[in-house]
Amino acid sequence: MTGLLARIGEIPADGRQSETALAVARGTMRLLLSHGFCCVSELPLPSGRRADLVALDGAGEIWIVEIKSSVADFRADQKWQDYRMHCDRLFFATTLEVPCEIFPKETGLIVADAFGAQIVCEAPEHKLAAATRKSMLLRFSQCAALRLQSLIDPNGPYGEAIG
Repeated sequence: MTGLLARIGEIPADGRQSETALAVARGTMRLLLSHGFCCVSELPLPSGRRADLVALDGAGEIWIVEIKSSVADFRADQKWQDYRMHCDRLFFATTLEVPCEIFPKETGLIVADAFGAQIVCEAPEHKLAAATRKSMLLRFSQCAALRLQSLIDPNGPYGEAIG
């Protein structure tokens, strides 16, 4: 197991995220873990969108966190409503430098840096239908398993299967 854990640090960034977004993701994942959630980043959704963070707790509750590293990032990307149909709660996560009042009131808000985060505004709950929950649980678990498998076998035939 030590060899596998050492190799996790070797995973190259995919280049889609800014350094700020990566720092916000890291701090947010630490916060979510402290609340009993495990996370998969950049999870492809059935709608064709890709969620920045999808978090799952032991009871099967699913949260999606959309990371916005700046005001311009938020204004350029208004597809956040598409994520709502795939989660029980929808959050934005950002830095202290981004004004909180720009984010929609019908979502939660997390403020983060690379070392931690805080939930500033709770997200309203909108429970998923059973079939949607099952689909998301399968997507989450298969993606996580394939990513771990690709660490053990980096030259394997995983390609786009791991998201």
